[in-house]
Amino acid sequence: MKVGFIGLGRMGAPIAANLVHARHDVAVWNRSGEKARPLVEAGAILVASPRQAAAGRDVVLTMLADDAALDAVLSGEEGILVGLKAGALHISMSTIAVVTAESAAARHAERGQSFLSAPVFGRPDAASAAKLFVVAGGDPAHVQLATPLFDAISQKVFHVSEKPSAANLVKLCGNFMILSAIEALGEAMTLAEKGGVPKAKLLEVLTGTLFDAPVFRNYGAILVEEAFRPAGFAAPLGLKDMRLVSQAAEAGHVPMPLLSLLRDHLLQTIAKEGENIDWSGIARTIAKNAGL
Repeated sequence: MKVGFIGLGRMGAPIAANLVHARHDVAVWNRSGEKARPLVEAGAILVASPRQAAAGRDVVLTMLADDAALDAVLSGEEGILVGLKAGALHISMSTIAVVTAESAAARHAERGQSFLSAPVFGRPDAASAAKLFVVAGGDPAHVQLATPLFDAISQKVFHVSEKPSAANLVKLCGNFMILSAIEALGEAMTLAEKGGVPKAKLLEVLTGTLFDAPVFRNYGAILVEEAFRPAGFAAPLGLKDMRLVSQAAEAGHVPMPLLSLLRDHLLQTIAKEGENIDWSGIARTIAKNAGL
């Protein structure tokens, strides 16, 4: 399939690499072109703009840091909207606001283009191993068209709605729950450690009984090893996501008291540890607050 790929960060680069390895015809663009070198060496084509990444392609995928970055590559004379042909498909894999996804869908529809939201669950190591989980929202025919691409990057696809933005809402709910799990692990490990029980032993018991789930196993190991750098998912991105959760909650009149605590711990962690710490670094903040 002729594919354009925009955004070669810690998630985008391995996703694009897996598409190249699956023998798709991939044109890539990134704000910093140097990041594209390994992909070009593997067979991708480096282009000069988002417009060129979309031009003549059946599908263009974006994996970008935030809503502003998505708008930047969509808009203007060198943007995706100008380059993408009528009937072609834009798949947004970014974690963005519900309203941003709705706006993107409308802007594409005005030009006779198609739009699919497909954010993913999984950290960079899962992206490299093609073990992501894709949450898709949009026309079932578009999901079917994208299936060969999703097969190359993921282990399972969930089609949650014909409304693209529903996938973004599911992704925000999931990220809220991931950070909630990290918060719970951090508090429990701090309590255990202060009482003389090593964090590793607590994790062994938890994951060997009622809490044997990937989120507890994977993040539990990070917390035990205090492997907060380099960041697999930087705390400022987590803060951005919690801000988007808050926006969705306010729009839906949904009280979320725990969300306020998570945002405060992220802010405190960034203030004390810097922006290059993983969002799981809130566990360090929890421990320090307890005198450890």
